[in-house]
Amino acid sequence: MGGCRASFQGKYSDSVSAGRGTQEDVLPTSWSFLVGALLWMFLSWGLPSFSHAASKADSPIKHIRTVIPILGTTMNARSEQIGIVAEIQLEFLQRRDHNGLDLQFLSRPGKFSPYAQQSVKDALVLVVDAAGLNSDSWTVRFILPYPGVTLYGESLSAMAALNVVALAKNDPVDEETVLTGTVTADGHVGTVGGVPLKILAAYEQRYRRVLIPEEPDVADDDWETPFLMEVSPVGSIKHAYLALTHRPLRSQLNDRSLAASLSH
Repeated sequence: MGGCRASFQGKYSDSVSAGRGTQEDVLPTSWSFLVGALLWMFLSWGLPSFSHAASKADSPIKHIRTVIPILGTTMNARSEQIGIVAEIQLEFLQRRDHNGLDLQFLSRPGKFSPYAQQSVKDALVLVVDAAGLNSDSWTVRFILPYPGVTLYGESLSAMAALNVVALAKNDPVDEETVLTGTVTADGHVGTVGGVPLKILAAYEQRYRRVLIPEEPDVADDDWETPFLMEVSPVGSIKHAYLALTHRPLRSQLNDRSLAASLSH
């Protein structure tokens, strides 16, 4: 199936070595002490504006940390496939330079498989383009906070990409809604497997609404909507973004911002 699957592997261990250098003490003469004092006064009084400017230039325009839920499947102790709700830590920085999108997947505590990484990269490029945004000043970090766990599959990609764009646009995401699916080249929410198991897992974690692809996986069994839960098939990423944030994915303001950034 195409669902997100977590498997446990060996734990990581850090090995840190620290060397200790030697330092010679030198006793200055009175003249060298005076010259040193004057030099210190010149550096400390004459250059604060340069230091402040350098610090400001290096600091990001925006720096946000958040946690996003993802739906997946795994195997229990009896080797039965079950649905799970996991969390991914997401860090978004908007830099002052325009040196390109910097997308990072940390390998600790847990890690993302190469396939999972590529699916998120592809989805993010498509969603950014659909939103009319320019991502060349973004640094995005994904962290899996489960030691020794590897995340496989692609069904996290739509949820991850849409949340990154929501951070860039300052659009709040509905905390009671979760999405499973991929992003297709034509801007639709792509089919994933294990949807009935994922719906049940979201219900057990008290999510109010689950967004699923319109096109079901042929391998999935029939399912029923749990009591007091809303299961909403979504066809396009625009529809999915609206359901997650209650705001449009693309606006005229986005188009003007993109045109302005490209003209510089």
